[in-house]
Amino acid sequence: MTPGPWLRLTALAAAAACCAAVVSGALGLGAAHRGLAALALPPLAALVAAAWVAHRRLLAPALTALVSFLAAALVTPRPAHLALAGLSLASAAVAAAWCFGGEPVAPASWRDYVTLTKPRIMSLLLLTGAAGMFVGAQGVPPLSIFAVTLVGLALACGGASALNHVLDRDVDRLMRRTGHRPVAEERVAPARALEFGLALSAFSFVLLASRVNVLTAVLALVGNLFYVLVYTRWLKRSTPQNIVIGGAAGAVPPLVGWAAVTGSLTLPALFLFLIVFFWTPPHFWALALVIKRDYAAARIPMLPVVRGDRETARQIVWYSLVLVAVTLLPFAWHTAGVLYLTAALLLGALFLQLAWRLRRETTTARAGVLFKYSLLYLALLFVALAVDPLIG
Repeated sequence: MTPGPWLRLTALAAAAACCAAVVSGALGLGAAHRGLAALALPPLAALVAAAWVAHRRLLAPALTALVSFLAAALVTPRPAHLALAGLSLASAAVAAAWCFGGEPVAPASWRDYVTLTKPRIMSLLLLTGAAGMFVGAQGVPPLSIFAVTLVGLALACGGASALNHVLDRDVDRLMRRTGHRPVAEERVAPARALEFGLALSAFSFVLLASRVNVLTAVLALVGNLFYVLVYTRWLKRSTPQNIVIGGAAGAVPPLVGWAAVTGSLTLPALFLFLIVFFWTPPHFWALALVIKRDYAAARIPMLPVVRGDRETARQIVWYSLVLVAVTLLPFAWHTAGVLYLTAALLLGALFLQLAWRLRRETTTARAGVLFKYSLLYLALLFVALAVDPLIG
């Protein structure tokens, strides 16, 4: 298949970044050269990944560009360093040129590309990331950092979701809830969705590293890779504890927000991570109880499929108890005040009540109520976290 616009954009970005790194190195710009060189790595890596999976004819120049670029970073003698950097630039330029060959392919609908980013899930992730910035700043964060961080985080979340569509297209076709997704229904070719996801992921790192800080960019990338490679590719199809371990990916956005305004990670940031981490199992298991037949048809070992409804409801209660206890940590550590504590107790009491009712009467109706409330619960809890320092 001919490379699409997203891969072409990524290849042009890789070539341009290599060019900027070579020029800045030749001019002896020091720190600026090192920064520009670091920004070239994400699009180069994305180009190699797309070439490896879907466009093998691009693999030789793309891989040559990446390997010679990394080799240049390790070689200190100036002539050899410049030669390797020049080889990287030339190879990246060849890969970019080859992306524009072949017959044009009809573009997919922009609505399908929006669907690939899973905007409803992204909105909750962005909310927790924004709250992390407010809590880290203990007030209103700088507007420029706030805006850039949310855009970078949105790119990372959207890129991971698009790659999830590619990897899960086989099981998505077997489930009623996901059977109409763009890649599952072949409205977007897997190669196009792959290019789109890799492009968003690469540009997320470039934006966050250049305009916020490297720690923020690394955290967003780690969350992206954990969701795609660890959860989607491995855990989801191999263990009923998939969502317990995989929930770590969804818990990263508050860390991204915290790191954006503080430049570091401290224990209070971990509390925000733990809240989302322990919220994830009861949230997803409630959904799994509602659509257990879908998961069984797709042979995904979600807990209700493997252990049954009653055991799943029991686990939901235990995780809900731990969740409510964890939500008290920000107040105990003096990171949040009375407003947040009140919200955490009231919201948590209703969460526990719904979980206990599900334990006593395990029906899809009660599971559906808990699932819907869990979304509202997390949103309101993190809104309280964000608002609390403003009135403290």
